[in-house]
Amino acid sequence: MRVIAAEEITRNVREMCIEANVNLSEDMEKAVRDSVESEDSPLGKQILGQLCENLDIAKENDIPICQDTGMAVFFVNVGQDVHIEGMNITDAINEGVRQGYTDGYLRKSVVKDPLIRENTKDNTPAIIHYDIVPGDKIEITIAPKGFGSENMSKVYMLKPADGEEGVKAAVLQAVKDAGPNACPPVFVGVGLGGDFELAAKLAKRALTRKVGVHSDREHIARIESELLEMINNTGIGPGGLGGKTTALAVNIETYATHIAGMPLAVNMCCHVNRHVTRVL
Repeated sequence: MRVIAAEEITRNVREMCIEANVNLSEDMEKAVRDSVESEDSPLGKQILGQLCENLDIAKENDIPICQDTGMAVFFVNVGQDVHIEGMNITDAINEGVRQGYTDGYLRKSVVKDPLIRENTKDNTPAIIHYDIVPGDKIEITIAPKGFGSENMSKVYMLKPADGEEGVKAAVLQAVKDAGPNACPPVFVGVGLGGDFELAAKLAKRALTRKVGVHSDREHIARIESELLEMINNTGIGPGGLGGKTTALAVNIETYATHIAGMPLAVNMCCHVNRHVTRVL
């Protein structure tokens, strides 16, 4: 049994909150920069160039890429041979968020009650998804999620008879409905299977996959490529002002499901698709 101190979790989470909001991961940044060259629309090319300039300014001045520094979302794989010493892991993560968003001067966007709307003033509580896995390590992924794109999310309870074409039609419609509101170019995360809530979790997790890495299932990888082409043929373009760069990637995660259903969730993120992973 390996012992990990809760304060080590807190320290890493604090650093990850700041890191994720200031520096886009290399694969995400490359996808944005490459799109400048491939975009045909002069206005679209100009907008993409401005996004790249924004990335440079954030990095050079150590400030957030986007003013919406998001709600802190975590995917945490906890090794079954790990014992956490000190406070419990949820409290340790939330303390890291509290320190990171305060010390990093990141915008606090969380309200403690959906109707009363009083700000918690430290961006807690975080949303944390846990999985118990073999081993004696803890893998923590933070994915701060802004709500411009989050508000464009969709969940569809499709019928099995809708099949592949129904899946593609639903994803495409979700992107069309979002239009400029999701701040394109977007990354499109899709969760297919499971049940109502698991489909949404799969869609959110799909956004953390590295750009250019497709599903290891051949038919799903094909659908990812076909959907990316279909979405970029909509003409929505950068900023919703026209062009062929509406999406930079489509990632689909799947899970087994019931014989009577085919749950589908679509979760979009703007070009500021932030995530950082550390293994303790």
